[in-house]
Amino acid sequence: MYSNTIKRNSFFQLLVVLVCFNAIGQEKNLKNIQKLTFGGDNAEAYFSPDGKMLTMQVNNPKMGMSCDQIYLLDLQNPPYSTDKLKAISSGKGRTTCSYFMPDGKHIIYASTFASNDACPAPPKPHDGKYLWAVYPEFEIYMADLNGKIVKQLTNSPGYDAEAVVSPDGKKIAFTSIRSGDLELWTMDIDGTNLKQITFGLGYDGGSFFSHDSKKLVFRSSRPKTEAEIADYKALLQENVVAPTEMEIYTCNIDGSDIKQITHLGKANWAPFFHPSDKKIIFSSNHHSTHGYDFQLYLIDLDGTNLKQITWESEFNAFPMFSPNGKKLVWSSNRMQDSKRETNVFIADWMDSDESENTKPELLKKHISFLASEELKGRLTGSVGEQKAADYLSTQFKALGLKPYEGKNYIQKFDYKIRLNPKDSINDSSVTNTGRNVIAYLDNKASKTIVIGAHYDHLGLNEHNNSTKVNSKGEIHNGADDNASGVSGVLELARMFSKNKTTEKANYIFALFSGEEDGLIGSKHMAETLKANYPNVVAMINMDMIGRLNPKKDLIVGGIGTASEFKALVEKNKSAGYNITLEESGVGPTDHTSFYLKDISVLNFFTGTHSDYHKPSDDEDKINYTGVTNIVDYVFRIANAVADLDTVTFTKTKNNAGKTRPKYKVTMGIMPDYTEHGDGLHVDGVTENRPAQIAGIKEGDIITKIGTNEIKEVYSYMDALAKITPGEELEVVFIRDGETKTVKVKFE
Repeated sequence: MYSNTIKRNSFFQLLVVLVCFNAIGQEKNLKNIQKLTFGGDNAEAYFSPDGKMLTMQVNNPKMGMSCDQIYLLDLQNPPYSTDKLKAISSGKGRTTCSYFMPDGKHIIYASTFASNDACPAPPKPHDGKYLWAVYPEFEIYMADLNGKIVKQLTNSPGYDAEAVVSPDGKKIAFTSIRSGDLELWTMDIDGTNLKQITFGLGYDGGSFFSHDSKKLVFRSSRPKTEAEIADYKALLQENVVAPTEMEIYTCNIDGSDIKQITHLGKANWAPFFHPSDKKIIFSSNHHSTHGYDFQLYLIDLDGTNLKQITWESEFNAFPMFSPNGKKLVWSSNRMQDSKRETNVFIADWMDSDESENTKPELLKKHISFLASEELKGRLTGSVGEQKAADYLSTQFKALGLKPYEGKNYIQKFDYKIRLNPKDSINDSSVTNTGRNVIAYLDNKASKTIVIGAHYDHLGLNEHNNSTKVNSKGEIHNGADDNASGVSGVLELARMFSKNKTTEKANYIFALFSGEEDGLIGSKHMAETLKANYPNVVAMINMDMIGRLNPKKDLIVGGIGTASEFKALVEKNKSAGYNITLEESGVGPTDHTSFYLKDISVLNFFTGTHSDYHKPSDDEDKINYTGVTNIVDYVFRIANAVADLDTVTFTKTKNNAGKTRPKYKVTMGIMPDYTEHGDGLHVDGVTENRPAQIAGIKEGDIITKIGTNEIKEVYSYMDALAKITPGEELEVVFIRDGETKTVKVKFE
């Protein structure tokens, strides 16, 4: 509970109809969502002990109020409308943080009315900082359901507010500044036996009891550096706090065993215990790249299994479960009738299937093994590839999946590899044998979806695909490329095979070899796929999903290959992610093989980096939070595709660059695959190669090679395809806003 609801300019439009709708696709925990208030700022709605009423904080000028007041809503009296809100507070002063007493006949809340009938002014931002006021005039009162104040529970100089009652009816917890800092306190239900619970410097508040009344969950801003501490204390002297850095904590009701639950950064607040008392639901903007975007999340008490709950609108907060755990009430900006209004919503709560939560520890297990020195880089045809294939087969078998064909999960293929790809005159090709590892989940459905990734890598650079000079003999572990994608396929195989749902699609989990030598394994599988499984409607590929950058840039290719894909991809993306959408079904990885067989495709890719195709692509550089979120994203996409009545295959314009054109020269740079729109961004430069010799550096933006305009990686590759070894051309690039030109001799 909080001293200040986030304030907005609000407008009001009287509605007398019940608005009822089902959850949007991603909000699977929320069913039968109903809008309970209509206009203004409505927040901090909390259930009565019997779950039949709500008390809430309302600010609506059209109702004749100048600032927050406490109202009651009878949930047994639909349809809901503004005129059914019953005033509890007097309308004098400012009120906040109401909560039902155990008898269900009284409500406690904080108010400033004893000091002044007028509404105290809200704080103004300091140096652009958003601030909450901690009005020193707040005291906690108890009123009956007709609004009559029957008791004053606190009478101490300074802030006393944010009071809540334990489910067993014995204790009240609240926030007070009486010790000199904003700390949690408890008192007996009659206001006696006061006890300070927290002692750390910072704003401890918004507490709620666990359902067994043994624990408290709260949010806290804990300044650490000298500058943060000084800033916090200076603001507190002005009776304000900056609520932009808060984390979720728990403790026993006597203050012992205090634990920090979240370590997410930014503002994590409005926590409430899940009915099991093993999880916490809360509001957070940790994901946001532009500050104001609050969604509800669920997290385990040990800080694991973070799960996004809401997706609609940019403000969702103040969640509370009903006493029986079957309902959730919260405040949201969704379904606005006027700009910037906040309303209260209620929904049936549907618990998640725990088997559908991506497990970071399993992702790490798979990547750590596949990228270990023992496998020596998983070169197609090597002993390391065989060990990897055995490991992958064991995982599929443990999940109870069927072999794709035959009696085991291995699909062998033979091909010729030219050991010197730059030598088109002398034949240096040798015959090699690779192994795809493929499993099948039969849901008895009318359509099938392939989910794939390649597991091979460069080995000891025997096939000369490394971007590091003179690296033959060095192990290229390929943690990102592509142990990361393989771990995602294995997790999705577990989630789909072990969950309680029978999806509307069968799934083929395909792990390819030979990708680094030219998509060989996926081509082999795609040749006979439709003959064996004629109902395949889509292929979802993951190639390099392990190095999500701080901006959360993710590239999704193939969205133009089905008319339904773009909407699904945009609708299901995780909060805060920046998605680059590529139309083409053709690209430099395995989804291309399936698109060329008239199968709709999607490809997920976090971009290249300076370790691409080098021995330094190791497991310790993997962003596991990013991988987890992307696998969750692909899980939602795969479900959404399964739910489609039809998947309409569409031919796309195959940009020549996106087909990985054949070229005989190199600059020795690592390109950024994200389409920035202003040229090719250089992610890395190889030593003693043409770009480095010419003076091009990481961070430069190439805009022209010779007469070829460069807009992104594909036009860059198209330009290289036109150049012959030894040719010298001018290369134009931007560095720190300045355009420069150098001559590059291509080799």
